[in-house]
Amino acid sequence: MHIAERALTAFVVVVMAGLVLVPTAQVIMRGVFVLPFIGAEEFTRFLLICLIFCAYPLVVQNGENIVMGEFKAMMPRLPRRIVNLTISILAIAATGFIAYVTATNISRNLTNATPTLGIPFWIFLGATLFGFAGAALVHLLHLRKPPQADTNIAV
Repeated sequence: MHIAERALTAFVVVVMAGLVLVPTAQVIMRGVFVLPFIGAEEFTRFLLICLIFCAYPLVVQNGENIVMGEFKAMMPRLPRRIVNLTISILAIAATGFIAYVTATNISRNLTNATPTLGIPFWIFLGATLFGFAGAALVHLLHLRKPPQADTNIAV
């Protein structure tokens, strides 16, 4: 596992731990201490968004995204290679386009923030940009060595 993949995995684990701990703390504070945890729902939403988009490049890197492996396994070798190449090129185009649109939206929302905690919207959008740009990069790297090795297929 490369250092960047390890660092991203560690970050995602920390965010996931926060996603569990924040609502738990909210329940304990309200139930035991009768104190409100102001902004807990908003912060939990923020952590969930960060978790989903920051983990997306890891999902693509490990080939855990939907690939219709059973369908491709039934194809002859040459058409399967063509389908895999086409999928990679379309995935690069789609994730690259979404990253571009997200970057454009970041520039338009630099002053907007969440109502309770004042978390800037560019942080939410930054996680989205990171996830899709990272996925585009991983798909680009997969052009040399596609993850579609058809090794995890139950036929």
